[in-house]
Parts: sequence; C-alpha cells; structure tokens
Amino acid sequence: MTSLAVVLVSPKNPGNVGSAARAMLNMGASDMRLVAPRCDHLDPEARRLSVHAVTVLEGARVYATLAEALADRDVALATTARERKNLPLPRLPSELRPLLQSADRPALVFGPEESGLTSEDIALCQGSVRVPTGEYASLNLAQAVLLLCYEFLQAREAPPVEHKAAPREQMEGMYAHLLAFMHRIGYTDDVRAPQTMRHWRTLLDRARPSAREVQFLRGLWQQGIWAANRADERAAPPANPEDTDA
Repeated sequence: MTSLAVVLVSPKNPGNVGSAARAMLNMGASDMRLVAPRCDHLDPEARRLSVHAVTVLEGARVYATLAEALADRDVALATTARERKNLPLPRLPSELRPLLQSADRPALVFGPEESGLTSEDIALCQGSVRVPTGEYASLNLAQAVLLLCYEFLQAREAPPVEHKAAPREQMEGMYAHLLAFMHRIGYTDDVRAPQTMRHWRTLLDRARPSAREVQFLRGLWQQGIWAANRADERAAPPANPEDTDA
C-alpha cells in the first residue's frame, strides 16, 4: 500500500513529526501530509528524530484544511479512542482492513497530540479506527502512526480491486450539491440539515460511488432543482399591467 497517505492534523511538537516520519518509512509509507501545523516540520529536532527519514519530512505537503489534504483520497480513516455523538463507533484495524484493501488512494488521519481529532474532522472520513490498548489508551503520535501503518500495510496481500471510488474532492462537491437540492425541495432545513447530512454521508460513503456514478447522482439532483424552479415560475401570479411602464 505505497499509496497510503499519513495525515497529521495540527501537530504541535516537531520531534513528534520527525518520529512519525521515521515510523512511516519503517512501514514503507512516504506520503506525509500536514494540516495547519503548529511547528516547523523541518526543525532540527524533527530532522534528528526522523533519523533516516529526512526525505519523508522534506517531501511533506502542508494544507490549510483537512478537506484539502483528503481531496485526492478515495478512503480516509480517522484515528480516535473516543465515541462521538452521531458518528459511527471507532472500530478495530482488523475490521477495517477490507475497506483499505479496496482503496486505491487511502489515508490515515491523526489528530493534535493533546486533543485528538474533532467530530468535524472525523465526519470527513469514511470510518474511524482505534488501536486496541489497555485501559490507558493514550499513545504517542509516532507510536500510533507505527501501529496503524503496520496494521493496514498488511492489506498489501489482498488482490487488486477493479472498482475505483471517486476522490474526496468529488464526493465533497456532491455533498454540497445534495444539500442545496434538499433545501430547494424542502426536504430539510437549517436546523435538521447537519444530522440529515450525516446520515446521507454514511450511506453514500459506504457505497463508495465511482466518479461516473457521482455524475449520475448530481445530474438527478440538478434536474430536481430545475424542476422545482420551473414549478415556482408557473405558480407565480401574472404580472399586473398597471405595475408596468406600458
């Protein structure tokens, strides 16, 4: 799974970033992505603790948001040890291996050292994974990267899968279109929309539509918006001649 991307969200300690780079290289992964880092990933401490993985640090890409970092990925798994309201329960790596096996461009997402990922971050991913630990579940960032890269790189042994899911950038565009469609036809409102969208995200992320299938869905929604607009035009009362300049 050389295409595996490791995404670190807002890392604070350059030593942790360097150690994470070393852990990645140990497991054969080299695509490091940093989202709004609070440290310099090329700091001397990061370089020192990366040992022979300086090339991973130097090749790391920096993004302003997690959505941008995941735009070209087809499957992303968030790491968390906590259950979150209205989000799927975190699962063990062994349960999620089939999902990673079917991915062409997978990603593992790790949160800030002191707080972990937010619920909004996790909602952008197609599942969440927890490391099976004892009662004390706090792991160093580099330890978590090493353990999960090891767990999921075992998916190398799986046979290739023909289906190619749409990248996240396309999926996020589809979700924005779906929300506009639902608002336009009165299916939801501003209060209910967040929970409604969580349900639709769960359903459609599980289906993993291809880029072509995403186009089909968006065509349907665009036609629905057009039809709703046409219905409004037909229902509008005729203009009063006295209101015109004629």
